[in-house]
Amino acid sequence: MKALTAEQFDEKFDNGEDISMYLDFTKAVRLKDIDQLSTKTKKVNVEFPEWLLDTLDKEAHKIGVSRQSVIKLWVAERLKAI
Repeated sequence: MKALTAEQFDEKFDNGEDISMYLDFTKAVRLKDIDQLSTKTKKVNVEFPEWLLDTLDKEAHKIGVSRQSVIKLWVAERLKAI
């Protein structure tokens, strides 16, 4: 299967095409199990150089989420890779 760019994936989704073959359901959480996930959070303060914040903001804007969401996603991905 050929990999899709985010734009190609979005276009298929927007056109109502079946995108299930491009999704990895092995780590999916069923709605009935959602209450078992830990949602307890703690605040942290982290200082970043301006260039890094600018880069984070551009990426967040590109994918339509907040800077905080990008940071949390990337940190979680990195920790899962350990």
